[in-house]
Amino acid sequence: MDDLRRIDLNLLLTLHALLAERHVSRAALRLHRSQPAVSHALAQLRAIFDDPLLVRREGGLTLTARAFELQRPLEDALDQLQGLLHAPAFDARRARRTFRVALSDYGSRVALPALTRCLRERAPGVDLAASQASREAMLTQLLDGEIDLALGVFHDLPGDLQTQTLFDESFVCVADRATLPARGGLSLEEWIARPHVLVAMRPGPDNEIDQALAALGHSRRVAVTLPHWSIASELIAGTDLVLTVAQRSVAPLRPDRQLRRFAAPFPIPPFPFQAVWHARRDVDPAHRWLREQIVDVCSVSR
Repeated sequence: MDDLRRIDLNLLLTLHALLAERHVSRAALRLHRSQPAVSHALAQLRAIFDDPLLVRREGGLTLTARAFELQRPLEDALDQLQGLLHAPAFDARRARRTFRVALSDYGSRVALPALTRCLRERAPGVDLAASQASREAMLTQLLDGEIDLALGVFHDLPGDLQTQTLFDESFVCVADRATLPARGGLSLEEWIARPHVLVAMRPGPDNEIDQALAALGHSRRVAVTLPHWSIASELIAGTDLVLTVAQRSVAPLRPDRQLRRFAAPFPIPPFPFQAVWHARRDVDPAHRWLREQIVDVCSVSR
């Protein structure tokens, strides 16, 4: 108990901000405090923990080993305190909060526009900080408390993480209209004979499309691999390339457009688009409210 008398809640909140931001000025902005006040608090924390906590390296500040050890238990302790101190209700109209959400390029397309409109209408004081990362990085960020929620396609989740399927997504093919038959799409042989565009964070057959094709004993030539869906449909215009992607990622194509959508000539299993969060967030009514809004906006997009 003597050690607890040396530290108060404000110091713990300052430590949390410093470990998350790894920058004194940004931590001060996050806490709505002056930079000298945060610097003074950091000096107190260094004395209490008998550790530098943040040390200067080339390119900025980095955490010491002791600081890394403190991140998870500090996040858990603050979440539990918040659950004790706050009423089990969330007033969206009056709330002032920032939610940190990680999602893929596809997730941004299908969820962010409607979610942003929802927040502006129902919770004008709630801010959204969106980031993009690989599936593995998102899960690590959830475990470390760096983000509140991740939206994407995940497999083999750690036990501390909770998940909810928002919808099941299917695939569609897109090609230049001039390279397709007058009606219909391509046969399997014609589809395999064409060069393809793959939308993925990294090249390789580790994706639902190539796995389904391999199950039939076939493979395809991927001529272009892109990390973003947004330019993919424009890239195939005027070429013989075929794009096979999740159907919600393809902007609606008007009948007079150069591109045409058609069904894949072989079965590709649909995949679940999920929301994932850490179990520690279950006690947070604001977090629960956000998840409910995401379920609402994704159900409309089906």
